[in-house]
Amino acid sequence: MRHGHTAWNRAGRIQGRTDEPLDDQARNHLSQLQLPPDLVNAALLSSPLIRAIETARLLGQRDPVIAPELVEMDWGDWEGQRGVDLLAQPGSGYRHIEEWGWNFQPPGGETPQLVWQRLRPWISSVKGTAIVVSHIGVMRAILARATGWNFVGAPPFKIKRDRLFMVDVHDNGTLAHDGAPMRLIAKA
Repeated sequence: MRHGHTAWNRAGRIQGRTDEPLDDQARNHLSQLQLPPDLVNAALLSSPLIRAIETARLLGQRDPVIAPELVEMDWGDWEGQRGVDLLAQPGSGYRHIEEWGWNFQPPGGETPQLVWQRLRPWISSVKGTAIVVSHIGVMRAILARATGWNFVGAPPFKIKRDRLFMVDVHDNGTLAHDGAPMRLIAKA
């Protein structure tokens, strides 16, 4: 699942690896949610960035295991900038996700293909059921592999917050996603 909102998310800024915490509104919102009962005892894994760690702690009620491989896509020189501003700048190179392809690369940053290359061995090492709290760039790479989407045209999934995206990892290393995210549950 994707981490909760930060001030940068709300301002439309590209965070990448900039270590922004959750904002108070996100903390309050997440504290009112819980994992589905059948996932409460699943392994809890998180990106090393504070926004993901905080989200995992609030939902899992324990400290997550940190997986460095889950760090967000590196947006290089574009971190801190707004996508709408970059789109308005002729020659910036920024473009909508439907036009990326696997090799779209921000200046000084990482391509979706490079994200996948660091995730692939890690995914194969995860055993059993796990809740993974990470970032939209990481989730896009995983869901793209699971659905066959190649970062061209509209993605066959929509990454929303407060949703668990179930991905099955097969013995041969292939991934599958059924397309139906699971909502987090409101606490009673």
